[in-house]
Amino acid sequence: MIRFVYADELNQFPTLRDTMFRDRARQFKERLNWDVTVDADGFERDEYDTINPLYIIAETEAGTHAGSMRVLPTTGSTMINDHFLHLTDGVAIQSPFIWECTRFCLSPDADSKVAGALMLAGAEFGCASGLSHSVGVFDARMILVYRRLGWIPEVLGSQGEGRTAISVGLWSMDHDLRDRLSARTGISREVSTEWYERAFGPSLVA
Repeated sequence: MIRFVYADELNQFPTLRDTMFRDRARQFKERLNWDVTVDADGFERDEYDTINPLYIIAETEAGTHAGSMRVLPTTGSTMINDHFLHLTDGVAIQSPFIWECTRFCLSPDADSKVAGALMLAGAEFGCASGLSHSVGVFDARMILVYRRLGWIPEVLGSQGEGRTAISVGLWSMDHDLRDRLSARTGISREVSTEWYERAFGPSLVA
């Protein structure tokens, strides 16, 4: 099950909230050794979690976190514009039609379908909301995921080599994206539409 939850709604789902932030700590601090902050509760959070982002969360039957990502409009503060302008030649990415996606995280127990479900949910949100693109920073380990699902970003800039390389990518919300991801993931469009409509109501965009 996929939930779209804004930060100010997370307290309605305490188990989902807590397991998400703890899984982020395991992935980004313990496994990838990123320079991130983990608090006394074992939660990995940063300043962008304080400005009411939208979380797209895959939830297990037990109500725990299976995977998630965080999205923010680029008209406000974003990680790319605040910290990664050196990868875009100093050009800020700001548009009401482009949202930033960060903190793509999978639970250690997540099955192989979770990443695809999150990508489909992100496409459902973007297309149904009338967005033209998503932008994000990604590391080399994600390239195989994007290729497998057939949603490959335009790389705007990179640094590093091999498994440690990071890049800024721009993903197009093209017309047939949802159908293409539905076919690749085996998740029907009816299901992904229901995810969106449960949170936001019927889309105003075809």
